[in-house]
Amino acid sequence: MAGPPPAVAAVRVAVRAVLRSLPPDALVLVACSGGPDSTALASATAFEAPRAGRKAGLISVDHGLQEGSDRRAADVAAWGTKLGLAPSEAVRVEVGTEGGPEAAAREARYAALSSAAERNGAAAVLLGHTADDQAETVLLGLARGSGSRSLAGMAPQRGIYLRPLLAVSRGTTRAACAGESLPSWDDPHNADPAFARSRIRAVLPALEAAAGGGLVAGLARSAALLRADADLLDELAASLLGTARDECSPPEGGLDVQTLADAHRALRGRALRRWAITLGAPAGTLAATHVEALDALVTRWKGQGAVHLPLGIRVVRVRGALRRGDQVP
Repeated sequence: MAGPPPAVAAVRVAVRAVLRSLPPDALVLVACSGGPDSTALASATAFEAPRAGRKAGLISVDHGLQEGSDRRAADVAAWGTKLGLAPSEAVRVEVGTEGGPEAAAREARYAALSSAAERNGAAAVLLGHTADDQAETVLLGLARGSGSRSLAGMAPQRGIYLRPLLAVSRGTTRAACAGESLPSWDDPHNADPAFARSRIRAVLPALEAAAGGGLVAGLARSAALLRADADLLDELAASLLGTARDECSPPEGGLDVQTLADAHRALRGRALRRWAITLGAPAGTLAATHVEALDALVTRWKGQGAVHLPLGIRVVRVRGALRRGDQVP
């Protein structure tokens, strides 16, 4: 008896490995927009979950940003039910404006997925990001000059979120949908040049061809290597941040400048970025220039004024310490 088409098999193998890492009888939810990547993921999960002794459901998030998005999400949920996924739900969210349209939609989507996982007692949520998505993320990080953490791309697992397809190409997921005659659609936002990721996506095939092939896979491998390095540096930076707080006098909310100045630049920058986030600066709007300005307060102090972070947060240097401006008498 002939097996499934190669693309279908590749997606199933990737999903199988992730399902086996979960406890027996665990429930996983597939985040499915109806696009080729998440559709292939949902179909593979519906096939593999019962064979692995796990349960599987589907959540389709309606962002309300396009005409007919509610009907599309409902159709995706109904299709999930036909696959045997339970629960299979469409969830409507309200998308704000903070951080820009992409960031606001992502925040609303993840909030809905987290809520659905908690409501249904799910052990994990499966996301359909592919190797191409990973390559785009790395290229965006390069363009923004935001350091090795951004070049580390998306993690295969972060909390309850799992990405089984990070080593699977977008071409493979499309072929899997074709091989099983699965219904899928292409979100026009993915081709909208107003979004940076869409512009990167449009030129990625040309870059792949110019590199002679292997670019997407190479960027994905680089991301995995850089992620391991970044994880270690983040641990060391967290330790440095704790020491700088402990050595600060008086300690409330400040960082000891000398402790930071004595540290390696790579750790100091990470510690300062982490501290800025704890002050309330959104991670998505915190740029390298903000961190460099904070570093200048530590290593190039000439009596300069406050550093201004997003959301109106001010940081000043006073009596050998970095402090939030509104906390300095």
